[in-house]
Amino acid sequence: MLKRVVVTGLGALTPMGNQVKDFWKNVVAGKSAAARITHFDPTLFRTQFACELKDFNAADFLDRADLKRTDPFTQYALVASDEAIKDSGFELDKMDPFDVGVIWGSGQGGMETFEEQVREYTLGDGHPRFSPFFVPKLITNMASGMISIRHGYMGINYTTVSACATSNTAIMDAFNYIRLGKAKVIITGGSEAPITPASFGGFSSMKAMSTRNDDPQGASRPFDTHRDGFIMGEGAGALVLEEYEHAVKRGAHIYAEVRGAAMTADAYHMTATHPEGLGAAKGMQLALEEAGVSIFDIDYMNMHATSTPVGDLSELKALQVLTKNEKNNIKISATKSMTGHLLGAAGAIEAIICLLSMRDSLIPPTINTTELDPAVPESMNIVLGETISYPVNLTMSNTFGFGGHNGTVVFGKV
Repeated sequence: MLKRVVVTGLGALTPMGNQVKDFWKNVVAGKSAAARITHFDPTLFRTQFACELKDFNAADFLDRADLKRTDPFTQYALVASDEAIKDSGFELDKMDPFDVGVIWGSGQGGMETFEEQVREYTLGDGHPRFSPFFVPKLITNMASGMISIRHGYMGINYTTVSACATSNTAIMDAFNYIRLGKAKVIITGGSEAPITPASFGGFSSMKAMSTRNDDPQGASRPFDTHRDGFIMGEGAGALVLEEYEHAVKRGAHIYAEVRGAAMTADAYHMTATHPEGLGAAKGMQLALEEAGVSIFDIDYMNMHATSTPVGDLSELKALQVLTKNEKNNIKISATKSMTGHLLGAAGAIEAIICLLSMRDSLIPPTINTTELDPAVPESMNIVLGETISYPVNLTMSNTFGFGGHNGTVVFGKV
């Protein structure tokens, strides 16, 4: 028999706040984290703004040795997972270390490290003076490895990579391993540090990002007639997933239960979502079936919606496939309008939003959207402008990534 899986700890390092408490406070307030880039001079770039971390210094959390041997994406992972582990309160000395694992995600890994080392080589005298930490800092699996090393977790340990669906993939895998009895606790989530000249320039050249350089805070406007692209973000989100009986036995605080999760592929295009949302619709359907619920049972749905002309509408079309355009009470919002798009970490912070919306009976808004695209179906209940009070017992979170990866997770109250 499959075991039940619950969430017992949360951690967040985001452009909206460096801890869960501050992150949630600013999300509920409907604030935007977008501003002109400070990590490098963006003057010559087509897009010149992003959602960067604020008032964050990794040295306040990590010692000199860890700072020297880790890229920012790993540092973000360590900070967020530390908060989640502390929040969960489980004690390793009362467990078999092989029962605790880490399944962590990152879409790009150590981009800053890669750029720095290649720049030093190409601008130098031609001698290959690469750092011995170059490869360990660069590779995407190092975040999960460092979390386990930091805490002594000796169970399942690996990294998921599915572009912007990455951390939902990680959550799904952690869910599956625990319910199969392969682990009692797994630290999961995702981290991304993509605001570097090459990474940012690559997305900019694809014309995927907004160019509202004169109005960064109003730039991300999902479902709006005048949307023109996403805003890049950085940071990490962490969740502690735990076998239900184990959590109950130790008296853990339980945020919610992971009820279902699924992945599909669009098999359509390298970077564009399927225009009819076929893969996304099937992924949502499979996650709902696993959860044993109907789409009409969902109270709040956190959309992937990134504020791109094609992507936003294809996701709505996917939802229409399930609802058959019938009138419903499903409240939906696109919180990337506030946080920016954290790529491989997006699903993790949006899962946290879903969990806290259940806890507090609040649904955060889609901000900046003032003129809905005429193609938006009338049956869609998009929460615009301000947070609303609403009882939330079941939530769904979508993430879609380049390559056609679709990941959906369903959470419910215990």
